[in-house]
Amino acid sequence: MSVQAASVSAEPAPVASANTAWRRFRRHRLAMAGTATILVLALGAVFGPFLLPFDDTHIDILQRFAPPLSGVHVLGTDELGRDILARLMMGGRISLAIGFLAMAVAMAIGIAVGVIAGFYGGWLGSALMRFVDAVLCFPAIFLLLALAALTEPGIVATTLLIAATSWMNVARIVEAQIRSLRERDFAVAARSVGASNLYIMFRSLLPNAMAPIVVAATLNVAKAILLESYISFLGYGIQPPASSWGNMLNNAQIYLTSAPWLALLPGIAITLAVTSFNFIGDGLRDALDPRLDIN
Repeated sequence: MSVQAASVSAEPAPVASANTAWRRFRRHRLAMAGTATILVLALGAVFGPFLLPFDDTHIDILQRFAPPLSGVHVLGTDELGRDILARLMMGGRISLAIGFLAMAVAMAIGIAVGVIAGFYGGWLGSALMRFVDAVLCFPAIFLLLALAALTEPGIVATTLLIAATSWMNVARIVEAQIRSLRERDFAVAARSVGASNLYIMFRSLLPNAMAPIVVAATLNVAKAILLESYISFLGYGIQPPASSWGNMLNNAQIYLTSAPWLALLPGIAITLAVTSFNFIGDGLRDALDPRLDIN
């Protein structure tokens, strides 16, 4: 019997089918609203700047602090006369890109650590998970700021720093899933026909643990966007003249009373993105849970 035949014929862990999952997800109204919001934000960030008469660095000194809905500046201008809508769209490119890239790096690290710890167990698994627990003892934001103070600010550094402080919960989720699956019939069948450990870990076990991993990935995007906002707000993240939602808040804090829209608009963008990803994560969790009634 081949390894592929063993893995197919053996009983897999139960997961909701794609059609069933989509049907459940569509019934989750907040998740659908979150998906629509993220699509609007993403499309605006990618294509919006090409549709505006101004770019995010254009300075019109005569239009400083123009309020929203003032002429061609739909959302007003900042302290240098730069168009807020253009800066929000370009800032969305950076903030969303950091969110997705940091999520991808964090998921890769967390999955690798979790799969190895869950599959091998013993002293290796214990050592890896105790290291995870030790890192989790430090509050993420303080650890992030401490690391950010030691590096050169920029998109790559910010992405890697956020990923370095976001993979631990993923590792714990994956380790628990792999540990519960490694003695299932389909894993035992693959071992009995001589499948390699790598094959069993990443071709037999990991695909059957994807439901909670997908949910964790979605929530990690929201966390990464929020962390980027924290460190950019405090001056350690994206540096001017590049714009992100976080450093727009940093630049606006001294104008809260005279020009509140400078802080309010990027704050709304961050809130919409983070809340929407959380709603999507909730919807995916409900849609991929095989224990729910599908009727």
